[in-house]
Amino acid sequence: MSEAERASGDVTSSKSKPVTAAEENFGVRARNISIGYTIRGRSEPFVAVAEATFDVRPSEMVCIVGPSGCGKSTVLSAVAGLMPVRSGSLAVNGRPVTGPAADRAVVFQKASLLPWMTVEDNAAYGLRSYGTAKSVARERAHELLAIVGLSNFAKSYPYQLSGGMQQRTNLARALAADPKLLLFDEPFASLDAQQREMLQAELMRIWADTDKAGLFITHQIDEAVLLGNRVLVSTKGPASHITNAIEIDLPWPRTRNTRLHPDFNGYVEHIWSLLAAEQV
Repeated sequence: MSEAERASGDVTSSKSKPVTAAEENFGVRARNISIGYTIRGRSEPFVAVAEATFDVRPSEMVCIVGPSGCGKSTVLSAVAGLMPVRSGSLAVNGRPVTGPAADRAVVFQKASLLPWMTVEDNAAYGLRSYGTAKSVARERAHELLAIVGLSNFAKSYPYQLSGGMQQRTNLARALAADPKLLLFDEPFASLDAQQREMLQAELMRIWADTDKAGLFITHQIDEAVLLGNRVLVSTKGPASHITNAIEIDLPWPRTRNTRLHPDFNGYVEHIWSLLAAEQV
């Protein structure tokens, strides 16, 4: 891939699938969204994100990188329905976002598991909260725990798990309700390097077999290139916006060996140069 292609972002990712009529409304469509909030003692609202436009297409993972404080997590919170947009339009699965909904699930930086519940009950919690029968919810939880490699820990409690195992439980909980869109807010940031690589591999393995859309927030450029079909680059805040959408034309399924691909470091360096320009 040439530098000109990389700079333009005009490359089609190999995992991007043709969008059928039934799928055309899936994912995220944000047009000129501004997000702000009131700060005590300030007469004017604080605008964290201004005029941001982006899409998350069916079955693709889109990663957002940007300087600290640029509003990456704010964007994710708005998509999750946890924070309203002040202007512009934001739709998920073809419907305007008015609040949280069952078609979205968030995997936060901290696992936030309920300490009095076992791993299987934590994994089933989302389904149970939507009224699913206990037996059905547990059966689904067991399926997901097998996928994330925690079948032998179903009866354990969160305090008995490592940080990586807690985050795998968190991922199983998010997947259990079968949302169309998964939102990841720096889910591996608090893990050590080995745990981070293991969970990246786990997510890539799961993603290879899913038709879900995903939005992934990270500070790690190499992680964004490894996981993403596209990487969105945000300006520094406040009033940040998306300046570049870089298509990552690396083969799927992705593995840790994807880092050895001849184009991998080129993508990392190009995105790094865009971020460095923001610091000037």
